[in-house]
Amino acid sequence: MTAVTKKFRAEMKQLMDIIIHSLYSNKEIFLRELISNAADAIDKVRFLGLTQPDLLESNADWKILLRVDKAAGTLTVADNGIGMSPESIVEELGVIAKSGAKEFLENLKKTDAQNQPELIGQFGVGFYSSFMVADQVTVWSRQAGDPQDGVRWTSDGGGTYTVETTPKETRGTEVTLHLKEDEKDFLEDWRLRAIIKKFSDFIEHPVAIELEKEVDGKKERTDETLNSQKAIWTRPKSDIKAEEYAEFYKHLTRDAKDPLATIHYAAEGQMEFRALLFVPAHRPPAFLAGDPFHQGPALYVKRVLISDDTEALLPPYLRFVKGVVDSADLPLNVSREMLQDNPLIGKIQKALTNKILQSLAEMAQNEPEKYATFFREWGAILKAGIYTDFENRERLAELLRYESTRTEAGKYTSLAEYVAGMKPEQTDIFYLVGMSRDLLERSPYLENLRAHEWEALLMTDPIDEWVIGSLHEYKEKHFKAADKSDAGAPGEKNATAETEHGTLLAFLKQHVTEVKDVRLSNRLRESAAVLVVEEGEMGPYMESVLRQLGQENTAKAQRILEINPDHAAVQAMRALHEQNPADPRLVDYARLLYDQALLTEGSRLTDPAAFARRINELIAKDAQRGASAETKPN
Repeated sequence: MTAVTKKFRAEMKQLMDIIIHSLYSNKEIFLRELISNAADAIDKVRFLGLTQPDLLESNADWKILLRVDKAAGTLTVADNGIGMSPESIVEELGVIAKSGAKEFLENLKKTDAQNQPELIGQFGVGFYSSFMVADQVTVWSRQAGDPQDGVRWTSDGGGTYTVETTPKETRGTEVTLHLKEDEKDFLEDWRLRAIIKKFSDFIEHPVAIELEKEVDGKKERTDETLNSQKAIWTRPKSDIKAEEYAEFYKHLTRDAKDPLATIHYAAEGQMEFRALLFVPAHRPPAFLAGDPFHQGPALYVKRVLISDDTEALLPPYLRFVKGVVDSADLPLNVSREMLQDNPLIGKIQKALTNKILQSLAEMAQNEPEKYATFFREWGAILKAGIYTDFENRERLAELLRYESTRTEAGKYTSLAEYVAGMKPEQTDIFYLVGMSRDLLERSPYLENLRAHEWEALLMTDPIDEWVIGSLHEYKEKHFKAADKSDAGAPGEKNATAETEHGTLLAFLKQHVTEVKDVRLSNRLRESAAVLVVEEGEMGPYMESVLRQLGQENTAKAQRILEINPDHAAVQAMRALHEQNPADPRLVDYARLLYDQALLTEGSRLTDPAAFARRINELIAKDAQRGASAETKPN
């Protein structure tokens, strides 16, 4: 058969643009594609050889071989797999020609996102990624068991390709890339080694490079295998030592420390995949520096690396988990670039999430100190699942840990332990959100709770207010913020005190216009005043967090000023007001009550200079009275 030139029905220029700019993120994966195709070809002939041994042609030394010719500027990927016939090579390599590029694009637009990966996979464009680095590609192949000659397919990536029969002694396929001038670094030994190590290290078959060495003064060609062929996740757990897991984890993550936990999991049945996952013992420097850390496990398909960062395999609140997932069901085609839309990925994510949460629950139950270490490092991320994963909300609630007014600094309690330790008359779970434990412990909001020996959870993560807002309750016990107006603290309103302080309350409402109400408090024992917000409104700590994030325009909840009728300062104000309601000092005292309440809740003063002036005046007056008393004759 003489060479025959055929036209692509697809507009190749437009198609190449799709491949380069839409379907692939970096050029080096062309080699991954070719090696994956070669591995598939070997798998096919090996499978058929079980019932048709003649197809093997006494050649079962499975190998994928790279050959470099720097003088010619070519890179060849050869295999001894199933091969192609003259008819099948047109079918296989011209499959895109079954539909023009315009039709391809139209079908892509019409198809919903969920089915796009399957549509793209039908076009088999993985092979065509070669044209990202080559200006001409030659495929030389002979089909297993075919007594006819081999076939050569050649194209420059334009609108045509040529096909001709040509002798080939052995079965299999050789793909030769004539590299573009600016892509010649793919001929370098170090570059090929790095790519194989990154993408194809765990391919079952040897991926070797042909080298020329001098032996006894003579040049000889020899092969050197580049991939390890060791997929630790495919081995039985009983055969793997803890040291081996740790070594693989360190190789995978470049972490110098051992992982905190290892999860080795195999799913069988309707879907088959293996997973080897690790929980790091600490947050990496990039995470501490504010890196969003949106990374997922590496995804393999039949031990071929598809993506070293597959976010879709885990929900965002488990993104700290590292490792590998190897699926036997996902296709090895270009849709690997759009795996987040593959429905099978969703099923794998659900199974992995279930397994990880189960493992964390077991750690919390059986190794509480180890779990405390985990939660200290990763708890802030895990908490996000409370308001993003409704299905697992109850399981996640069991994993929450907080410091409390009953725990030592740095120690945690669970919600289950809190409920078990509640007083008989207590009906709610109390908590307080703030910047640090030290500040929260000294907060006046806890005075009455402490007096009644009611425990309060001390929450110091900005996310906690959203978490509790989504959780609402635990074991039919409602969460109550200690700094909200309806804190549920024990104590009844004193009708006599309400009457006695009625005129003072009215005066404060008139002169502290920033608040929407002034009330007597039953939560204060030592402090004179506090500011609270209504139940359901944003607290002061969250407002400060949003300000730090640049959201200055966030609506600020109007406060309620609560005063302690038993405090000496409040009683003195009431007495002064009863004696002379027009005394100008009362306005200053009212402002001081409000300002100190602002400082107590952790907010900024609206007029620091005025606050300082009032304090200085009080100091001066008090000092003068003291001096006068000392000089007064006995």
